Amino acid sequence: MGNDLAAFAKENGVKYFMISYTDLFGGQRAKLVPAQAIADMQKDGAGFAGFATWLDLTPAHPDMLAVPDPDSVIQLPWKPDVAWVAANCIMDDKEVEQAPRNTLRRLIAEAAIDGMHVKTGVEAEFFLISPDGSVISDKYDTASKPCYDQQAVMRRYDVIAEICDHMLALGWSPYQNDHEDANGQFEMNWAFDDVLATADKHSFFKFMVKSVAEKHGLRATFMPKPFQGLTGNGCHAHISVWDKAGKTNVFADNAMELGLSAKGKNFLGGIMKHASALAAITNPTVNSYKRINAPRTISGATWAPNTVTWTGNNRTHMVRVPGPGRFELRLPDGAANPYLLQAVIIAAGLDGIRSKADPGKRYDIDMYQNGHTVKGAPKLPLNLLDALREFDKDKSLKAALGEEFSSAYLKLKHQEWNSYASHFTQWERDHTLDI
Repeated sequence: MGNDLAAFAKENGVKYFMISYTDLFGGQRAKLVPAQAIADMQKDGAGFAGFATWLDLTPAHPDMLAVPDPDSVIQLPWKPDVAWVAANCIMDDKEVEQAPRNTLRRLIAEAAIDGMHVKTGVEAEFFLISPDGSVISDKYDTASKPCYDQQAVMRRYDVIAEICDHMLALGWSPYQNDHEDANGQFEMNWAFDDVLATADKHSFFKFMVKSVAEKHGLRATFMPKPFQGLTGNGCHAHISVWDKAGKTNVFADNAMELGLSAKGKNFLGGIMKHASALAAITNPTVNSYKRINAPRTISGATWAPNTVTWTGNNRTHMVRVPGPGRFELRLPDGAANPYLLQAVIIAAGLDGIRSKADPGKRYDIDMYQNGHTVKGAPKLPLNLLDALREFDKDKSLKAALGEEFSSAYLKLKHQEWNSYASHFTQWERDHTLDI
């Protein structure tokens, strides 16, 4: 993209830049900056009061400066006067260590020291719903098995095609779009990339999907489980590691089981070793645990794991190896922070490689039908509090992600849990009024 945002504006007719950063809860925060002022902003950053967003800062902290990364700039296809650019957070001339994009960049640098270049792709599922969020937007989308429903995807053609057209124009190489397993749910896939590029694209994708949906009088949600009885929104991550030049897939070895090299199995071993703790990052909300511990849905399956197991090309496990040289982590959901999702994958995988972690026994059974026969495999956390406790106990994972980040994340997420726990619900009245 080049390094001069002012020149980018002039060449592309951009009038405004959205200088954007993502907070610990995945909220995207931005300032709209006129192109005439972008040169100074690129040098010095846009000022924010960090306490006003979900970061562990106080009103007494100095300005947090969001310094745009010009390599991330994306001109809005639906509003070409505006360009979005991801930013790195700085305070007192130092990086804000708890900021998610900074956390990911640190882990990328650490992997590079070991000669590893991590590449990922994500499958970000979403629902198109009514503006008030109460129902899905298509009243005719009622099938008990709606996955890949031809008529249903075409009834939302205007929205899906517009988003896909935008991804094509941006050079993301989108390759398929479908109606997913829940009524009102969709998935759109684009090519895998370096982890930072994938995280930036993932952030922009969520912004783009919501914006295009609103343009069409609808609302898009990535909430993990927005409707009881329907399959939730996953955000499966496909993971591979390449050599320092990014040319050779070091996870690929056709002589090994499932085409996954020894290094790939060790990386997978790190994911398995830290699974219960990393759920606090990959499944970061109270609602997340309504997806991974859900009863059977209307379609017949939740498509979400609840046990720490791995397999070959079998979608009923937490990790599947669908082909040589990569594996799919099926644990993350739609609420996952795009930057922290990638950071925790690298953190767990690096630890696995360094400790030569064994992923354990491979299971090829149908976990939805026969999961009860698996003895000894850990169950995933039942709720956010359990996940936060597992994360807090995992000293090596916390250290890998950074003590400042881990402390801030745990503090704010415990506050969120306490807010939920103190919330008075109708369930309590229904079950306790006549005790």
